[in-house]
Amino acid sequence: MNRNSDIQRSIRRTRRPGERLIEVFLRFCGALSVFTTIGIVVILAEESFRFFLGPEVSLIEYFTTTMWQPVIGKFGIWSLVNATLTTTAFAMLVALPLGIGAAIYLSEYASPRRREVLKPILEVLAGIPTVVYGYFALTFMTPLLRDIFGPDIVQIYNTCSAGLVMGILILPLVASMAEDALNTVPNSLREASYGLGATKLETAIHIVFPAAISGITAAVIVAISRAIGETMIVAIAAGAGPAFTFNPFAAAETMTGHIVRISGGDLSYQSIDYKSIFSIALLLFLITLVLNMISRRIVEKYREEYE
Repeated sequence: MNRNSDIQRSIRRTRRPGERLIEVFLRFCGALSVFTTIGIVVILAEESFRFFLGPEVSLIEYFTTTMWQPVIGKFGIWSLVNATLTTTAFAMLVALPLGIGAAIYLSEYASPRRREVLKPILEVLAGIPTVVYGYFALTFMTPLLRDIFGPDIVQIYNTCSAGLVMGILILPLVASMAEDALNTVPNSLREASYGLGATKLETAIHIVFPAAISGITAAVIVAISRAIGETMIVAIAAGAGPAFTFNPFAAAETMTGHIVRISGGDLSYQSIDYKSIFSIALLLFLITLVLNMISRRIVEKYREEYE
């Protein structure tokens, strides 16, 4: 114990002059990020509180009804939440199997040279502007779905098209985080599995994957949070009118899409329509906060430590 204290004091004495300045700057960056987050939450909470205090809005109606029409005083958030969850579900159908499959290939099968080539190519997808993905969904994915299922079934704006393309956007995130989790598994587990006669596929599925499950689960939850918060793809391809429907081929407006449409319109800052977007944003924040808390809980509970 005394020896560790002596080492720490020695390190402090040998600091270079610039290290103190760098340490202060890093502390400032951390404090700034914390205060920025607090400021955003305070503004959202304050504006949402004013929104719910108005005579037009009922908190019970807000969380129990399905019609969102502020013009006529209808504030049922579930029409927007339902569309958001629908697009997120389709995004996960694409991103999870393809992303985890790509991670397993890069971690367990690809040679170092192939990994150096394929991983940057995969991550290029994350660098494409989301507005491009939105028009890709509208001009490619929707016509493809209409050719497969028929134009009478698939509307031009629909949640299925937006969700599928959103899955392509999120795929690199899932693949990168899942691969990092798989790479943390020590090679000794793989070698022990091979020594018992297991194949590479059996080792990947039954040994490596379970050992990295906490990191992979965290990647899944982060991907869900990313899908829920995606804006431009759903604003362009999903639809511009709130509708409570379980038909994935019908138009429906998501929470983020509604915020974009209202905030970009010619509305007074004092109008009830404009005030409503703060309550939607606060609900989005709470959803992502809960997902992040679940992710941290899972990582802490199932994390494996290797020496």
